[in-house]
Amino acid sequence: MSQFTILVVEDEQAIRSMLVMVLQQYDFNVLEAADVIQALAILNDTVPDLILLDWMLPGITGDEWTRRLKSNDNYRDLPIILVTAKGEEADKIRGLDIGADDYVTKPFSPKELVSRIKAVLRRSGKIHDLTQIKFQDIVLDTEQHRVSISDKEVDVSPTEFRLLSFFLTHPDKVYNRTQLLDQVWGRSVYIEERTVDVHIRRLRKILANYQREDWLQTVRGFGYRFSVKNS
Repeated sequence: MSQFTILVVEDEQAIRSMLVMVLQQYDFNVLEAADVIQALAILNDTVPDLILLDWMLPGITGDEWTRRLKSNDNYRDLPIILVTAKGEEADKIRGLDIGADDYVTKPFSPKELVSRIKAVLRRSGKIHDLTQIKFQDIVLDTEQHRVSISDKEVDVSPTEFRLLSFFLTHPDKVYNRTQLLDQVWGRSVYIEERTVDVHIRRLRKILANYQREDWLQTVRGFGYRFSVKNS
């Protein structure tokens, strides 16, 4: 599985930790929030690929926030899966009617959850093949952790693989060091921000062997961007 980012919004710590652990085991990058207020703060900084949202949140409930997000042009296309103990058909219909992309009833197995996430990501058009990420002539095989450029296999470290995977799935957007640390290394790991620069240089050196170094761009005063534009 490639580095797609899931925002888990769940007020119960034990359940949230379990969801984070399961998703990380399947190589998803995971952000977490205990309520909508925390989730909004994350959205102001980073837009995930999908939100896994508990229905029964304190304050603004999951179904109400789903309705608000889906009526907002900035987040209308952001996939949302509601997670709830409500198993009645009427509740499922309500969840889908307000715009949720899918509905998972507790208890559920990790495999079921991941399968539903993959299905929603496919339907959303974010990804067409979950085992490969393609950008121009760069191909990442996310199952075998292999990279090829112009049909030639390239040696990259696990960290450079994750970094490249993130850039390829989020092209044309500028990310600062803090955002890259959160997205690629995870918030639970303490690493100096300058570590990002080291891996950027290494990745750029690899790309230079194929005259692709201009695609990994430094946006002075802001951060880094992966794009064929302005290269």
